[in-house]
Amino acid sequence: MGAQQAIVIGGGIGGLAAALALHRQGVPVTVHERAASLEPVGAGLALAPNALRALDRLGVGERLRALAAPHPAIGLRHPSGRWLARTDTATFEACFGDTIAAVARADVIAALVDALPDGTVRTDSPAALVAPGSATEPAVVRTPDGERSAALVVAADGIRSATRGLLFPQHPGPRYSGFTTWRTVVSPARRPEAVGEIWGRGRLAGVVPLADGRVYVYGAALAPAGARAADGDEKAELLRRYGTWCAPVPELLALAEPERVLRHDVWELADPLPAYHHGRVALLGDAAHAMCPFQGQGACQAIEDAVVLAAPSAPSTDPAAALPAYTAARLPRATAVVAGSRRIGDLVALRTPAATFLRTTALTLAGLLPARTLLGRSAPTYDWQPPALGAPA
Repeated sequence: MGAQQAIVIGGGIGGLAAALALHRQGVPVTVHERAASLEPVGAGLALAPNALRALDRLGVGERLRALAAPHPAIGLRHPSGRWLARTDTATFEACFGDTIAAVARADVIAALVDALPDGTVRTDSPAALVAPGSATEPAVVRTPDGERSAALVVAADGIRSATRGLLFPQHPGPRYSGFTTWRTVVSPARRPEAVGEIWGRGRLAGVVPLADGRVYVYGAALAPAGARAADGDEKAELLRRYGTWCAPVPELLALAEPERVLRHDVWELADPLPAYHHGRVALLGDAAHAMCPFQGQGACQAIEDAVVLAAPSAPSTDPAAALPAYTAARLPRATAVVAGSRRIGDLVALRTPAATFLRTTALTLAGLLPARTLLGRSAPTYDWQPPALGAPA
């Protein structure tokens, strides 16, 4: 077959990571992003050890670790402020060999873009799959510059992926999880000492320090799909929901700039796809396995996808030849992470006094276990090891 280039549809974290992974394997790649700029939707991001190892393969892991704000301990609390479970970061690092690096999404985007050749990413450039291709025919993508052939197309076009709908028209698509989320970044005078999540009845809040004294604050709560603050003020809505919770949540929310409070409903692909590829097209990230945010693995799994997708390729081979292996490696793992995130969401969703009392009791008892025993439950997710990639092209 002729054209050996790859085209990535979507310039989010997953699409950019895939582009960089393919570039490091010597595959010419172009990223088409429909937005006018790469300003990320979202505020902060927790890069777990599995994602950091993958980012190391892409050559940007150390840059992002250097941007993460250190904090001595993380944990889970009751809205009263009582700790339910807590562990120090030194124990976490000893258990998994790495940290959780909390960084701004914009910093992750910048690190990936800076590692790509100039001109790789084209903004204000919507692209759509026309034909998925076959073993003997290239895929075809419609771009603002006309139709382009590609040996490989990476569809990183998000939870509402038009590409997924074209490849798997019988799949039911995303389902509303029942949760809406808020995210913002504030700059307090002092870094908060209490870091982690607080779980209440049918809702949670989280506090994550970022670099330069900034703090990422988020919330998730049960709400009807499409609901918004009655007065249009999502900051006020956050204060109504969390204003009586323990410090530092109310104080941090009071610092938020209303226009920088983001609210998004959470949709998930609760029904797994039959495959993550078809023809010469690979689905990646939310297009393949959108999940609830309760394990902090959405972007992490997209980064894993990117490295696995590119790893079997070599400059002298067809970059789409290993797509069956990509599905075989990624579908079982990502499906398990989606299910795990949903199970945690089911716990957060508990609202009755009896149910939340039992949940709090169970979490408190779990918090009494040795830290390594408690952390060991995350080992299947965090202990993942990425395949090797080639040197930068």
